[in-house]
Amino acid sequence: MDLRARQQTNRGYDDAMSRSFELALTPAVFGVIGWLIDRSAGTSPTFTIMLAVFGVVGTVAKFWLDYDRQMKRHEAEGIWSRKSGASNTGEQQ
Repeated sequence: MDLRARQQTNRGYDDAMSRSFELALTPAVFGVIGWLIDRSAGTSPTFTIMLAVFGVVGTVAKFWLDYDRQMKRHEAEGIWSRKSGASNTGEQQ
């Protein structure tokens, strides 16, 4: 396995690990903040649930937008989006 392939594999593992932590910890942190608000306000799990759901929705939206941005960049860099020299100039023979 060459160095470039190994670096891409390791980068993929790193990205997956960071996304899994982000997906797990963000709603948990928001849930704890909601629990603290519920505890001080005397409400039942209203803020806990609302903030935990907000954390999940925000994280998924961030992942979605990041994926969309990466795919647009990938499409723009692809060989299928390159223009060929003489065939696309519009010259007629």
